Amino acid sequence: MKHIKIFFSIFLIAAFAKINAQTEWNFDNTHTSVGFSISHMVITDVEGTFNEYSGTVTTDGENFETAKINFSAKVSSIDTENTDRDNHLKSPDFFDAEKFPELTFVGKSMKKISDNKYKLVGDITIKGVTKEIELDAKLNGIVKGPWGNTRAGFKLTGELNRFDFGLQWSKVLETGGLVVGKEVELEINIQLIKKA
Repeated sequence: MKHIKIFFSIFLIAAFAKINAQTEWNFDNTHTSVGFSISHMVITDVEGTFNEYSGTVTTDGENFETAKINFSAKVSSIDTENTDRDNHLKSPDFFDAEKFPELTFVGKSMKKISDNKYKLVGDITIKGVTKEIELDAKLNGIVKGPWGNTRAGFKLTGELNRFDFGLQWSKVLETGGLVVGKEVELEINIQLIKKA
C-alpha cells in the first residue's frame, strides 16, 4: 500500500508539472511581418515595416493567457519603400536610430475575451520613452506543420500617438491638417514555432 501511495504521488506531481510546463515559442521571421501605416497629407496612408526583429514568447502549455512576451525591432531596418523617407525616419526628426537603435515591447497581460480574441497589454519603448499600449490580438489557429513542428498564428492591431514618443516632426497644410499624421496604425502578423 505504501508503494502504491508513493507511485500515485509521483504520478500526480508529474502530471501537474506537465500541465504547467513552460513552453517556449520562437518567431518564424519568414512568415511574420511587423507593419504600420500613417496618414500623409490627410488624403492617403503610407505603409511600412520593420524588417529586422527578434522576440520570445513563453506560455504555460499552449495557454496564451499566460504568455510572457519580449520583442525588439531594429529602427535601422525601417522600410517604407522610399530611401529618402526611410533616412528621414531614422534621423533625429523621428526615431533617431543612431541614439536609439531599438524599439521594444514587453507584455504585461493577455486577456482572452472570446474563443480566439485577446487583449494584449504591454509596455512599448520608442526613442527612450515607455508607454503602456493595448493591442487587439486574434489567434488564427494552432497547427502541426508538415515538418512536425507546432505553429501558432496571431494578428495584432492597434494604434499609438507618435507625439507621445517624441516623434514630433510635422508640417501643417494650408487646410490645417498635418503632412504626417499623429496616429500610427499597427498591423502585425506573427507566426510562432513551438520550441521542441
